[in-house]
Amino acid sequence: MPLKAERRRRKLSMTSLIDVIFLLLLFFMLSSTFSRFSEVELQAASGSANRNADTNLAFLRVNANTLSLNGRTIMPSDLNTAVKTLHLVDPIVLLVNVDVSVSAQQLADVLVSVRGIPNLPVSVMGAS
Repeated sequence: MPLKAERRRRKLSMTSLIDVIFLLLLFFMLSSTFSRFSEVELQAASGSANRNADTNLAFLRVNANTLSLNGRTIMPSDLNTAVKTLHLVDPIVLLVNVDVSVSAQQLADVLVSVRGIPNLPVSVMGAS
C-alpha cells in the first residue's frame, strides 16, 4: 500500500471559458452594429473681417426648448424648410447661436437638419 495517496488531476474543461468568450464576442459585435456614427462638420464663427460685405446672414438661436430663425420662433420640423427658403431667395451664411442649456445631441440634430442644404455655410457661435 502506498504511503501517499495519489491524486489524480482532472483535466481542465475549456467549454465554459469558450462559452464566455463567445458570448462576449457576440455582445460586442451586436452593440457595434447598432451604433451609428457620423460626422458633423463644425465651423466656428469668426470676426467680420473674413466675410464679404454683400453676404447675407441668417441668425439661428438654439435653446433647449425653442428654435428661432431671425427672431421668429420655428418648430424643429420646419427648420430645414425655413432655412432653405431663405437661402434660395438670397444666399446666406447661417450663424447658429447655442444656449448653454442645449445638449450636444440637440446641437447635432440642428446641424444634421441643415446639412442637406447645398452651398449653405454654417458657423457655430459660442454659448450665450
